[in-house]
Amino acid sequence: MLIQAANKLNISLTTLQVEQLHSYKDLLLEWNKNINLTAITDEKEILTKHFLDCMTVNNAVNLNEVDSLVDIGTGAGFPGLVLKIVFPHLKVTLVDSLNKRLNFLNEVINNLELDDIECIHSRAEDLAKQKQYREHFDICAARAVANLATLSEYTLPFVKVGGYFIALKGQKIEEEVEQARKAIKILGGDLEEIVDAKVPETDLNHKIAKIKKVVKTPKQYPRKAGEPNKNPLF
Repeated sequence: MLIQAANKLNISLTTLQVEQLHSYKDLLLEWNKNINLTAITDEKEILTKHFLDCMTVNNAVNLNEVDSLVDIGTGAGFPGLVLKIVFPHLKVTLVDSLNKRLNFLNEVINNLELDDIECIHSRAEDLAKQKQYREHFDICAARAVANLATLSEYTLPFVKVGGYFIALKGQKIEEEVEQARKAIKILGGDLEEIVDAKVPETDLNHKIAKIKKVVKTPKQYPRKAGEPNKNPLF
């Protein structure tokens, strides 16, 4: 099922990648008994509503042509860890503010023997001020629940000029986009398109905001921790 469904997203999975995804799923269910990583506990739904959903990033940008990716607010590794498994050439950085989630991610990474992937315990607002991470990545992908204006302030400072911020969103993205236009522009971005993302083997039809980084983010952004969420740049 995974192989056939991924084919619909122009992704060819190897036997090893399928085995890795199943190992990831098993570890997710095991750890989820003790820490809250996912509300979805049906095995097939994890494969579809989490893993295949993450793979729809490839609808917005050809990940075979991308070198580096950062996932802000990665949680249980969505979409960054899934994309690392599916596109093993990627250099991936997973960022989350909760250390116990990162303990889980490191367990998966070690179990699957993945290279060129690091987990960082930090808030996005703090990490984006560090020279080695600011405007360093080809792609920033996020499946976080924050509104697009707030999410843009968390993410665009990490994207190099010419790169993309890819935001996985629901059907009601148009209202968020209208609210976020000012923030996207201030932060150096330009909304290139809204991409349809039908998740195979489900009835889910998501939308992806594809935002190109066209100029450098002004140094004052992101603002101090908590501010982008309290006072979005509407």
